[in-house]
Amino acid sequence: MTRGIAEITRLGVALGAEPRTFSGLSGIGDLMVTCMSRHSRNRHVGVEIGKGRRLSDILSEMVMVAEGVATTRSAYDLASKVGVEVPIIAEVRKILFEEKDPLVACYDLMTRDPKEEI
Repeated sequence: MTRGIAEITRLGVALGAEPRTFSGLSGIGDLMVTCMSRHSRNRHVGVEIGKGRRLSDILSEMVMVAEGVATTRSAYDLASKVGVEVPIIAEVRKILFEEKDPLVACYDLMTRDPKEEI
């Protein structure tokens, strides 16, 4: 979550946001709930992907929208447009839309060269 909020903050700042915006409920608060709540639709998708299920099958069974799926594409495209490195978003995009193995994506994230987070 710490690396995630750093990534989100970098993108937001590149687009003109104040860095401290991401330190409150709409940043860290929302990220924590999304990652940890068993009621989170986005977390549900992630857990099911982790079990080896296909995105299309998961989404077809859901009544409500997991907005993070579409947001992943949008955030990646936006980051690419403004030249901000977003390794977590990039790997999630590959998992969701290119069927990259989540274990390989996790390995790739954890073994990348260390860099400044902010």
